[in-house]
Parts: sequence; C-alpha cells; structure tokens
Amino acid sequence: MKTGKKNLLPIIFLVIFETVAVTLWLTKNNLFYLLNFSYIGISISLGIFLFTRKNKHARRVTQLLVGTYMLIYLGLISGENMQIEGFWYYLFTGVFEAATIHYAVAKIFGPLIFGRGWCGFACWTAMILDFLPYKTPNKPRKKIGWIRYITFAVSLIFVTALFLAKAGNIERIMFRAFIIGNVLYYAFGIVLAFLFKDNRAFCKYICPITVFLKPMSYFSLIRIKCDTKKCVSCGKCSKVCPMDVDVTDNSRKRKNGTECILCMECVKHCPKDAL
Repeated sequence: MKTGKKNLLPIIFLVIFETVAVTLWLTKNNLFYLLNFSYIGISISLGIFLFTRKNKHARRVTQLLVGTYMLIYLGLISGENMQIEGFWYYLFTGVFEAATIHYAVAKIFGPLIFGRGWCGFACWTAMILDFLPYKTPNKPRKKIGWIRYITFAVSLIFVTALFLAKAGNIERIMFRAFIIGNVLYYAFGIVLAFLFKDNRAFCKYICPITVFLKPMSYFSLIRIKCDTKKCVSCGKCSKVCPMDVDVTDNSRKRKNGTECILCMECVKHCPKDAL
C-alpha cells in the first residue's frame, strides 16, 4: 500500500465518524454523541493506522477499545441494551436514541460505506471469540446459516410480546435481557467454535445482526479487491479467511461476498500485495 493511501484511509474513517458525532451532538443537543462517536472513530482510525504500519495487533487493539466500551460502559454501567432487542425496544417506543442510532450508523446505513467492518473491528462478541484458538476455519462451511433468521425473529417476537402484554418496568427487563443475551451469545459462540473448529462460527450461523449487515454490505463502497495481474492463485487468502470468502473474484456476486468482515487477514498474507 502506497504511503498516500496509508495515511488517507484512517483519516477518511475519522472524518466520517466525526461528521456523525458533530451532527448528532448539534441536532440532539447532547454532548454524549460527540464523545461517543469521536471515541469510536478514533479507535477505528487507530486500528487502521496500525494495520497500514503492519502492526500484527492492529485489529485487536480496535476490537478491545470499542468492544469493551460498548459492552462494559454503555451496556453494564449505563444500562443500555445494545443488542438487537434494545434496537427493537427503542424503535417501538419511537425514541431515536442509543441503540437505534447505533444500529443506523454501524449496522444499517453505515455498511453501505464500510460493509461488515463492524464485525471485524468492533463487535464485542467477536472480541471474546477471537481469543479462542481456531483463527481460521478447519472444517468445511456448514449449511446452517438459516439459524440467524430464527434468532432475528425471536428477538423481534420477544420485544413485541412485552409491548402487547403491556409488561411493567420494560427498561429493567431490557437490561436483564442484555445480560442474559450476552451470556447466551458467548456460550453458543464458544461451543460452536470448538465444535466446528472455527472462532467465527457464531457470526456465520447464529448472529441476528447479519440480517441487517449482509444486504447492505453487498453495495459497500469499501471492499477487498484483487489485482488480477499480480495474483498468482496461491490460495493463501482463502486459507486464512475466517469467513470463507473468495476475495480473488471482484464481482459483487463472489462466493460468500457479503460475509466479508474486512478483517484484512487476506491482505496481510498475500505474498504479491495483490489485495
């Protein structure tokens, strides 16, 4: 990667997040949004900057900075349900705050620019699962991706039932759902990782957020592209890809293209700098 591009990419991401931060701060008249999105933008830009300098811990740095902030500060300390249940909750109450803004920026409209980069750099579930030993899949991909749609539907039905039943103290229920949901996510994620010898199995088969991310990432502006003139078809990119994506195909219909999480493992391991 040329020096100009090395410096430009982290700056672009920082500008995007700062634009969101300032816009929400001014429109919502709430300093929290300026601090929140500035912090996330700086963390992501730092990770990209370190990656362009070939730092092997670049992505992990961003994962830990953003993931722990979302899980511990926003979730456990501030009591915000940042899981998909929280998104439905705020959406049903007609409040454009917290989880609804987070989903709009990171998981619904943001992926039109940076695809599933959230999964690769900021997800607090993947942050934990990536500590497991299976960095690259050791077994063929399973045909059970349909489970994510069931998880998606269950989360929607759960929140809908609470509103229809006019349950009392829904905010407290949402906080408990956040705790229990995360425990279940980590439990299933760890079991699947060891069962399939694949740290990212949860992301491929169960995570409901991908229902939002996959269709939007199809049109993503930022994508891994292959310089076919440099590519020698060594297959190293396919071997290290945690999501089984064929990045040598530049078409939008490439194999499992919407599974790409921009983790950049293929870029790091390409011997010809073709990616």
